[in-house]
Amino acid sequence: MPNFFRQWHYLLKKRAAPGKKLSFSFPLPDLQPLIIICIAVTGTLLGVRHLGGLQPLELNAFDLMVQLQPDPGSDPRLLIVEITERDIKAFKQWPISDAVLGKVIAEIARLEPTAIGLDIIRDIPYPPGNAELATQLKNPKVFPITFIGNSKNQGVPPPPNIPDERVTFNNLVADPDGIVRRNLISAGDGKKTLFSFSSTLAFAYFDSHNIPYKTIENDVFVVDKTVFSKLRSNSGGYQNIDAKGYQILLDYRSAKNIAETVTLTQVLQGKVDPKLAKGKIVLIGVTAPTVKDVFSTPYSATKNGNIPTPGVLIHAAATSQFLGAVLDGKGLFWYWEEWQEIVWIAVWSAVGGCLAWRLEKSVSLMGSAIAACASLFGFTFFLFLQQGWIPLIAPTLALLITAGVAVTYKYEQSRQQEQIVMRLLGQQTSPTIANALWKERVHLLESGLLPGKKLIATIVLTDLQGFSTISEKLPPEIVMSWLNEYLSAMAEEVQAHQGVINKFTGDGMLAVFGVPIPRTTPAEIAEDARLAVCCALAISSRLPQMNQNWRDRGLPAARMRVGIFTGPVMVGSLGGTTRLEYGVIGDSVNIASRLESCEKDRQEDTCRILIAEETLLHLGNKFEVESWGALPLKGREQKVNVYRILGIKNL
Repeated sequence: MPNFFRQWHYLLKKRAAPGKKLSFSFPLPDLQPLIIICIAVTGTLLGVRHLGGLQPLELNAFDLMVQLQPDPGSDPRLLIVEITERDIKAFKQWPISDAVLGKVIAEIARLEPTAIGLDIIRDIPYPPGNAELATQLKNPKVFPITFIGNSKNQGVPPPPNIPDERVTFNNLVADPDGIVRRNLISAGDGKKTLFSFSSTLAFAYFDSHNIPYKTIENDVFVVDKTVFSKLRSNSGGYQNIDAKGYQILLDYRSAKNIAETVTLTQVLQGKVDPKLAKGKIVLIGVTAPTVKDVFSTPYSATKNGNIPTPGVLIHAAATSQFLGAVLDGKGLFWYWEEWQEIVWIAVWSAVGGCLAWRLEKSVSLMGSAIAACASLFGFTFFLFLQQGWIPLIAPTLALLITAGVAVTYKYEQSRQQEQIVMRLLGQQTSPTIANALWKERVHLLESGLLPGKKLIATIVLTDLQGFSTISEKLPPEIVMSWLNEYLSAMAEEVQAHQGVINKFTGDGMLAVFGVPIPRTTPAEIAEDARLAVCCALAISSRLPQMNQNWRDRGLPAARMRVGIFTGPVMVGSLGGTTRLEYGVIGDSVNIASRLESCEKDRQEDTCRILIAEETLLHLGNKFEVESWGALPLKGREQKVNVYRILGIKNL
């Protein structure tokens, strides 16, 4: 086995555990670094997530899933009376007068709705018609609003003389990015607990259908058998929201088609079909953009820009959510416990790490990573359609970052291994061969062996003339030093000409051109033959200078013979697990050896290079040759056409 293969084999063998069968599967290194990477990435992401760093991305993902969910159409239990820009221009004032508002309520009440929600602040009178509006507000089906103040905004009281059970608040809760995703069911104003506009309208509807609702222990709100689980500050993709009051995640029914809609003018003109209002919840509110009662929702971000949604439509969506949860059996949003989310993120980190650990090709890794991300999104969106909101961005980042770190780690490890192996290989073979060996390392090494291959190679065998006499006359240490200089020069030339030294035979050398990476095309085989002859000529050209140097130092000069043959050989590991050699066997090796040793007395110069006709056929017309005719070679029955290489032709 060439020294570089033996060193490489030994280096890699140390990677195997004691007593284990040696396996050279480079894609399966020690898993300890992978485990450390997964833990580090997961821990870092959990820390960033806990601090709220991933919340904006999770909310964006939530918005995307809201936009992708099917549109069930308008809620048949609701009717929206909108005050449009055209209505305001028709009455030439805003706010509209109490008389107009009172007449609108009266017209709607005449149509026998279940409840009338007035999403218009009316804490002070807007004459004329104060008495008419006050009379209409006494209707038990009418629910006016108040606005609960805070440290930043002063509260707004409801219209005077309204019973507490009919006073509701219309506060909407916006996330840090200004988008309304939550439904505030109840909150306190410092004196008592109030229910929201949407929940109060839904309760009125439930009362009309004799559906009980109550608050039970631990502040859990239940309507009939439907539990409205309270939103926590870290539910789903949230991490640090203000969860004061009783909040749930708002389930938007549709972008715009929440309920049937009529205008204020249509109501006053009596053009509303009674079927649209009878037995339903009617919400009266402003949709005119100039009033600026608009908010951002998950549907707001569109290709055409950020389109806000009027507040009355958001209240209608919240009311529809209550009705759907109780009457239609549509579940409310649910969330995993914190430990489940941690495991979820860790699992996808492990998936990313395993993909990077097992897959070597960039295309395969990228394709698998894309497929994994698509599967992750598909599963998350499927649960979202089942009203489940689980983290999406955190596991996606865990997958991608872990894969990226693992690939970087593997690359660095591979680079270090490559540097070590290339140094070993580079000592006795060309950089081209060394690179080819490294790229083919997985295929070359199977179960600790280089599998046998049949290929066409050019064999070069060298020998020194009279080496036995030299060894007899000089001390061993001098002979070894002298011989090392000679063999080192030959090794340099073999490496420079992309050959592989298979073995040193004392004073000679066996070099092979065309291994270990098979050369299959005629052009490649011819190139190996040409390089082998050029290598022999390069050695021959160096020998006179080396001889002169040795003579000057009182050392013997060298004369050498070279035999070159091109033909089929078998290459691969020979031996057992305790002793392996990279074997090159076949009749081609024998012929090269016989060419080197034939006609020993016919040596007219310092270096004699003999080739067979099989090699000459691959050389074209690039070298000066001298035919020696058909010669019998030792151990062979048939004669071989032999040629001596004289030099390179001057074309």
